[in-house]
Amino acid sequence: MTVLDQELSGKALITGASGFIGSNLRRALLDAGVDVVAIRRASSPAPTDGRSVVADYADVEGLTKLMADEQPDWVFHVAGATKGVTYEDFQRANVMPTKHLLKALTDAHPDVKRFVLVSSLAAYGPSTPAKPHRETDARRPIEHYGESKLEAEHVVEALGDTLPWTIVRPSGVYGPGDGDYFNLFKEVASGRNVFFGNEKRWFSAIYVDDCVRAIVAAATSDAAVGRGYFLCDGRPVTWGEFQQAIVDAHGKRVLKLKLPEFLVGVAAVGGELATKVDGKPRLFNRQKAKMGAQQAWTCTHEAAAEDFGYAPQVPMEEGVARALSWYREHGWL
Repeated sequence: MTVLDQELSGKALITGASGFIGSNLRRALLDAGVDVVAIRRASSPAPTDGRSVVADYADVEGLTKLMADEQPDWVFHVAGATKGVTYEDFQRANVMPTKHLLKALTDAHPDVKRFVLVSSLAAYGPSTPAKPHRETDARRPIEHYGESKLEAEHVVEALGDTLPWTIVRPSGVYGPGDGDYFNLFKEVASGRNVFFGNEKRWFSAIYVDDCVRAIVAAATSDAAVGRGYFLCDGRPVTWGEFQQAIVDAHGKRVLKLKLPEFLVGVAAVGGELATKVDGKPRLFNRQKAKMGAQQAWTCTHEAAAEDFGYAPQVPMEEGVARALSWYREHGWL
């Protein structure tokens, strides 16, 4: 099934092509006829189809040569880290690569059609249940990941009109192959629908194919030059509604468990203690617990709809069913 609505020509360079969003973007561009070059670290496996090059984001000279050699039409900067021990960890993963990629482009290939930074709703911080974020709202991140994404956005915005750029800020991205939301599917498959005080809290989400379509539409739209956009499916939901959609897709009876929220804090401290022992960053820590304690992480996609015609095609119930089918077919469940 072809994800993109149009055929494209030219060359795209993608960072983070082995990740969830990046791998889906890469596949969609390849299917659309684009020459795709994936930047990968030496420790990352080469893709089985399409081209890839090994690069070190700390090596500006090497990145500059890469840009000069490849002369990409589009650069999609998707790579980043969602977990780390210190803010400096997030800077190294989310800010430094952005600076160095832009330096390389500016020096070696300023005629690029577009540089697209895939940022995050987290760069704006939490919203309220009654007022989803718009692009004109103040950006107030509350934890290291969001702060580093905002810092990367400032790096891009500082370009002015030196290079054509666009920023996209997906909300929660789910779908086939995602490992984060998968935990909810796994719990339901085990007969449990678990909440930790978050059943009535709100968030915005987007199915991965819709996210990919929006990223490419933004990259190819003249109206999107020098602007940033939220990406979501347009209908904020509660965690109760989202998890009920997973239950309905399974078609089985489950035990609903409402556990005390303080257990989240206990688990977060446990994750940090484990990190101190082995030095490995955990996805769950007090930073993430702080995110989970907010009443809403919501946004609207009205600006994306107005500027480049973005319209979500996959409603939540269908997206959840597709994800579940994929998890089953690939032996995750």
